[in-house]
Amino acid sequence: MKSIKQDVKAWLLLCTGLGTILFLMGSTFFIVVTQSLGLYSMGGEESGFTLEYWQDVLSDSVFQSSYLYSVKVSLLGALFSIVVSYPIALWLRNELPAKVTIVTILRAPMLVPGLVAAFLFVNMISYHGILNEALVFLGIWDEPKTLQNDEFGWGVVILQMWKNIPFALILIGGAVNSLKTDLLDAAANLGSNAWQRFRYVIFPLTLSAVQVSFILIFIGALGDFAFYSIAGPRSTYSLARLMQMSAYEFEEWNQSAVMAMAIMLTSAFVTVLVSMIIKPLAVKRGDIK
Repeated sequence: MKSIKQDVKAWLLLCTGLGTILFLMGSTFFIVVTQSLGLYSMGGEESGFTLEYWQDVLSDSVFQSSYLYSVKVSLLGALFSIVVSYPIALWLRNELPAKVTIVTILRAPMLVPGLVAAFLFVNMISYHGILNEALVFLGIWDEPKTLQNDEFGWGVVILQMWKNIPFALILIGGAVNSLKTDLLDAAANLGSNAWQRFRYVIFPLTLSAVQVSFILIFIGALGDFAFYSIAGPRSTYSLARLMQMSAYEFEEWNQSAVMAMAIMLTSAFVTVLVSMIIKPLAVKRGDIK
């Protein structure tokens, strides 16, 4: 009886915080779903179940271009962030002078708001920015070149990497540091080189950190607004920018809800896909041990 009372008390205490979060998230999700299906209209139109808004959005060439662009940039940003994080994490395993200072500097981008970082980046690579002027001064370029707002979106990819590498380092670095030195020494004694140790020992044993890092970075990048708006191409909108424009400038709230659903469904799909890809690779961890 005492145990039941304690459980009830614990759940009641959790409801004060967890219940509020679930209510706010659940109500928001409910409204987005119903809006996308025409069951809730903010513009005063008659509400009723329809798939017309889904059909209109999915068949729109502007949405298709924005969707492919946002997914492409988000995937590249997440992938490159993890690829760059690994050698840095392995380097930080060593005893280094001023290691705490190095780690602090590497995590500094996490303290800079995305909007500020985007403006700084654009100013740096602008036609008369620091990068162009330096390359012209060094004689590498004869004249400044247009680098900002490139059509592919490399500027946004670089910004996503700059912002997310410190986050990936926390997860991947923690997993790498948890590996026993004896395990790596044993692999080296058996004749494996640095690449083989990474491929067959380090990477399989840190896949869980890779999975979490990739998913969280991708979800954050897919819904990002500041980087795409400031440093992205002028010929293509990001999903977040297109959704905001549809809702606030054209008052197409139902179409905007469809775009929000597209972002959430894509995030869920990539989460499942990454888990399915990593799961068979993670089976090898037992063989290593």
